[in-house]
Amino acid sequence: MADKTPKNRWLPKRIVLLRHGESSDNSGSGDGISPSHSTPLTRRGAEQARQAGTLIKNLLDQSCPSWKIYVYVSPFECTRSTLREMGRAFPASRLIGVREECRVREQDFGNFQDPQKMRQLKEVRDKFGRFFFRFPEGESGADVYDRVSKSMWRDIDMQRFPHDGGDEVNLMIVSHGLAIRIFLMRWFRWTVEEFERLKSPKDCEFRVMQLGEGGEYSLAVHHDEERLRAWGLSADMVAEQKLRAGSRSHHEEEESVDEEVLWYRTFFGAADGDDDTAETRGGEEEGLE
Repeated sequence: MADKTPKNRWLPKRIVLLRHGESSDNSGSGDGISPSHSTPLTRRGAEQARQAGTLIKNLLDQSCPSWKIYVYVSPFECTRSTLREMGRAFPASRLIGVREECRVREQDFGNFQDPQKMRQLKEVRDKFGRFFFRFPEGESGADVYDRVSKSMWRDIDMQRFPHDGGDEVNLMIVSHGLAIRIFLMRWFRWTVEEFERLKSPKDCEFRVMQLGEGGEYSLAVHHDEERLRAWGLSADMVAEQKLRAGSRSHHEEEESVDEEVLWYRTFFGAADGDDDTAETRGGEEEGLE
């Protein structure tokens, strides 16, 4: 899901990434016998979902009086239930459609998870790295990266979201903590090291990617710097989000970025025509002899 926003392409106003509410697995009350995809929300999780629905509806109401929304939802019971509870806040007339999207499902931890064994595996994962660690009979973060949905761009290209000039169309993805971080990583082309910094959204917490003045999506339009830093974004990552939120594309500014910010600069030699290198100086000294 790379960020690609060609000029003159119609784009939804914002993409809202919502983590599901508290499930019995999240609360620690899971038995390790029931499949994780069928784990229900707790009462607290259902209430969290209703509150999230109200917050998101208020956000959209304040932005435009004629907003619409299209929803992608993971096939897990906890995400479907989250959508059902939060959907109470949305008038049916505002809904364009809902698609169950398997590629934004939870990371696969294996068919059945013994609670004690899972605690041990997660301790190993934290030492090994969340992105590359693969659970036995399950997936790694890298595996999730490979399957994060591309269908949204096809839907945009094929104009599958009915709208007129007065509508403000929004997309929402109801998914899981790691899947949301992977989605953001892939969209903004963040490195593995930058991904490892990120904190998982809390139950029913959401991230808002909104179009900036230059036509690129940014987290910095709706969220302030303090919030972005609390989520684990580095100073450089926050600066990029602010650039995306502005009137100029971050691609236009890339040439002016301090070379120290671009970590890969140290992999290469000096630019063509740069005589101030150790090799050149050495040759000059030999010539003088």
